[in-house]
Amino acid sequence: MDGEVAQEISQDTKNTALLIWVGTIFFGFIPGLILFLTKKDDAYIQDQAKEALNWSITAMIGYVAGVILMVVLIGAIVMLAVGICHLVFSIMGAIAVSKGQNFRVPFALRLIK
Repeated sequence: MDGEVAQEISQDTKNTALLIWVGTIFFGFIPGLILFLTKKDDAYIQDQAKEALNWSITAMIGYVAGVILMVVLIGAIVMLAVGICHLVFSIMGAIAVSKGQNFRVPFALRLIK
């Protein structure tokens, strides 16, 4: 997580980035994808939409691994761990962007650059 606060970020931009991260909790990759495709003119929203999208894809891969591992009975633990990480990282992202900070999820696969 980059702790620098950018002074030039408007409140509307912060609110939109906040909606990306809060929406990620409930709707997965959809809010990040929609804003990544529609908000090409705002670099901060693009950056946070990419990060939320990368995290959502990583979490989805974790959930699929959990479903596959249900065969050996550890899938429920994997799915619980991924769910908790998803909630915690999304909340951390929401808090950071509400302050205008850049947020990076430490364990996300960087599939979208």
